Amino acid sequence: MARLLVVVPSETDPPARLGDWLREAGMELDERHLGRGDVLPPALDDFDGMVVLGGPQSALDSPETSPELVGVRELLTQALAADFPTLAICLGAQLLAQVGGGYVREGIDGPEVGATLVAKRDAADSDPVFGPLPLSPDVIQFHHDEIAELPTGATLLASNPFYANQAFRVGRHVYGLQFHVETTPEMIHEWAARDVVGVAASPHDLETLCLLSDAAHPDVEEAWRPFAGRFAHLVRARADQAA
Repeated sequence: MARLLVVVPSETDPPARLGDWLREAGMELDERHLGRGDVLPPALDDFDGMVVLGGPQSALDSPETSPELVGVRELLTQALAADFPTLAICLGAQLLAQVGGGYVREGIDGPEVGATLVAKRDAADSDPVFGPLPLSPDVIQFHHDEIAELPTGATLLASNPFYANQAFRVGRHVYGLQFHVETTPEMIHEWAARDVVGVAASPHDLETLCLLSDAAHPDVEEAWRPFAGRFAHLVRARADQAA
């Protein structure tokens, strides 16, 4: 069974449904919850792949402000160097962009929150993980910062009119998603209740934003559950090659 390191920077964003989908696809998950004091491994040698999730921290935080992100950045740097199968989500994707030579800043058009769509770029059609996705899959957004420049050598896989750099791949095995696919409706209700600034920037009030998110979650699952299975296949194939 292939073994995934799952980095959870905040208890507000656990692997949730994504964790279930990956286990269904035969992955063994080793979850490291940084908010609980779990320690990250110094290297990725004992794993076949990695998932890095989100949280309320900012990729712009200093090591003093968010010391728990120092080790996350180090593992993402190792993953890029080794083309190690990695799926980095929201904060994880922003950290991935940073360590890869990209640029993250506070979103110039403000926060992006709630249920929305992203559009596949032409390059996604030939990607083994992204290719079978619908042309405009449903996703959940909840971020204040933006990936203004992709990491060096990255391939853009999905965009939307609000922020262009929504999904990307570096090398053959390292993926970043600015949006969320792992959430439950309950998680979005909790995030929306806490993020007064983000909800105020939305065209919807709190209740409507949550109702739209509730309605979108089955469509998110329909698109992204098979995506998780394809990422698991990528992890297994890479592990078999390395064996």
